Amino acid sequence: MILIQFKNLKPSELAREATLERIGAIAEKFPDLNDSRVRVTLEMENSPHKPGPDLFTVKLHVPNGRYRGITVSKSNSNLYVALADLVEHLLEKLNRYGDRERVRARNLARKKTKYKLELEEAQQKYP
Repeated sequence: MILIQFKNLKPSELAREATLERIGAIAEKFPDLNDSRVRVTLEMENSPHKPGPDLFTVKLHVPNGRYRGITVSKSNSNLYVALADLVEHLLEKLNRYGDRERVRARNLARKKTKYKLELEEAQQKYP
């Protein structure tokens, strides 16, 4: 489930649809995201003390599920560029997260095999 929040920004149906489309494409590649609650915050920072362009920030947080704890945030002067950057970074982060899980599982399997071999060796030595 994808929840979109607007912070200091007028809610826009176009921004909502673009966000759902981009994050939905990632969710298709990583089906476990569909089971998670994904919170996307679209924010605009406009300082009255510092003149200049507005700064848009897109922040994605996964508070539960397989990818629990993943938080990605990107900022740009254009909301849609920040969203594109976020999607690109999120794709890399999810791939790395999956790689980390595979490495952990492989290391655990190696430890179990090593322990099993040592146990068999000890049983042969001391029947």
